[in-house]
Amino acid sequence: MSQDLYDLLGVARDADADTIKKAYRRLARKLHPDVNPDPETQEKFKEVSRAYEVLSDPQKRAAYDRGGDPFGGAGGGFGQGAGFSFTDIMDAFFGGGGAGAAQGRGPRPRTRRGQDALIRIEVELAEAAFGVSRELKVDTAVLCTTCSGEGAAPGSHPVPCETCRGAGEVAHVQRSFLGEIRTLRPCAACRGLGSVIPDPCRDCAGDGRVRSRRTLTVKIPAGVDNGTRVQLTEQGEVGPGGGPPGDLYVEIHVAEHPTFSRHGNDLHCTVSVPMTAAALGTSLTLPTLEADLVGEDSDPDSGLETSFDLEIEPGTQSGTQQVLRARGVPGLRGGRGDLIVSVLVETPLRLDERQEELLRELAALRGEETPTGQVPPGTKSVFGRLRDAFNAH
Repeated sequence: MSQDLYDLLGVARDADADTIKKAYRRLARKLHPDVNPDPETQEKFKEVSRAYEVLSDPQKRAAYDRGGDPFGGAGGGFGQGAGFSFTDIMDAFFGGGGAGAAQGRGPRPRTRRGQDALIRIEVELAEAAFGVSRELKVDTAVLCTTCSGEGAAPGSHPVPCETCRGAGEVAHVQRSFLGEIRTLRPCAACRGLGSVIPDPCRDCAGDGRVRSRRTLTVKIPAGVDNGTRVQLTEQGEVGPGGGPPGDLYVEIHVAEHPTFSRHGNDLHCTVSVPMTAAALGTSLTLPTLEADLVGEDSDPDSGLETSFDLEIEPGTQSGTQQVLRARGVPGLRGGRGDLIVSVLVETPLRLDERQEELLRELAALRGEETPTGQVPPGTKSVFGRLRDAFNAH
């Protein structure tokens, strides 16, 4: 190859590495045999690739600028011992790492961040509504105190891998019609780490971490619901090599309540009243959700409202609802939902003779001995709906 390498790439002699890389990528896309398969273009592509191999390597470029042989006397044309990285060809078409990728990624770090951990706990509805602190026993990977996470036995240290000489990768050369294609693969001897531990720590077997059970206190905020996750930063698994720990997520499951059901931040409950109480009206005292927080050891002066009075107006019908504002579940972002009380009017199933006699007297007084069954205004019978359907056609 007698032509100047800078002229082959069309760059100045003082061009920087980025300019050289862009020039090569432009020419490679134009001259690659897959695009132009004629022999002359293939030869031109080989010359351009060889020029890029020299000018992208600082040592070879310096030797070339001094007038020397950048291949140290190896001589020969393209593919005769010179070789080039297949990564550069891929970079020309797909915008990869260019010359830097050809030099490999280097050894992967032995120390890495740990994985996140997830545990699930069950809380009562009142605890979810008003918040609670829980102690948790967590079984995760923690830092090995014997080797302080290094993985080597006390008094020893990791040493560079003899196979890859600390690079973490080894080159594999393959011949093709383009010449020798060199690819880099992780070193199998050190698993790409670039170093090995000749004398692993006996407690962690070289991993830098051990399993341990520890106790944590998690504060569950007021207003959480089923599926809410509380994040505990850096309380998860310690990473390999003593790396920083991941996070611990606590997923909340709320147990069913015997009285209240939750819909968003609203609470719903149903209260049953006798037919006579619904007709005459009455007053009921019902427990609040806060009553669940009051135990035998609770402070009587805590200020918690453990009950409320519900007024049943005379003539209340079954299914009537009363909305008590701000007696529901506190929201995670403030505010509080409502308590919605549904009234269920109970009709007696069994009557003795005297009760039946009194009810018949009441029915006579009200003229209800033979009720006709009133249809609410706006409600049509089946025949009426059929008639309207035929008339519509």
